Amino acid sequence: MPFEAVIWDFGGVITSSPFDAFNAYEAANGLPHNVIRSINARNPDTNAWAQLERSEIDGSGFDALFAAEAAAIGHDIRGSAVLALLSGQIRPRMVAALDACRAAGLKLGCITNNAPVGHGAGMSADAAASARVADVMARFDHVIESSKAGVRKPDPRIYEMMTEALVVDPEHCVYLDDLGINCKPAATMGMAAIKVGSEAQALDDLGRLLAMTFD
Repeated sequence: MPFEAVIWDFGGVITSSPFDAFNAYEAANGLPHNVIRSINARNPDTNAWAQLERSEIDGSGFDALFAAEAAAIGHDIRGSAVLALLSGQIRPRMVAALDACRAAGLKLGCITNNAPVGHGAGMSADAAASARVADVMARFDHVIESSKAGVRKPDPRIYEMMTEALVVDPEHCVYLDDLGINCKPAATMGMAAIKVGSEAQALDDLGRLLAMTFD
């Protein structure tokens, strides 16, 4: 097996995508489809979202800054409403895949862009959900949270930090993320990057790379 490690994003990979929750909120509030994502994509290194994920502002600061960014393009969206949508549901098949990869002798890493809001690394809405996230996080050999590291994807430094922590060369790593912009630096470094569009697609792609079958 040419690969020694599998590195995972968390939200949208191990859990269901927050983008689905964003779209449901937009539909319920008469907002354009994907407007929340479009706001988060504007000025991606300096906007409210980026500052929050680097812990440069707190939840209240994000609430105000995101509202200002939304107002600048003609919409009334509070940042606090967006934060309430971030906690996804853990995907059992992904957790089973983690266990299968560990049983096969692969090192496991997690790089997550998160924020100092909610409960724990998964920004969970309550303590019970946080405990479920902590159980999953315990499976990884190393976890890097942007809110603690002060650097966020797609900054290449965060991927380098992970390969150094796992003591593995990038070309011996598989990387999974639901955002193409976050897959690009991993691929540039030499990792086999999988853009996660769905749970089934991701596990099929991962299985092909690792010559494994995931139930």
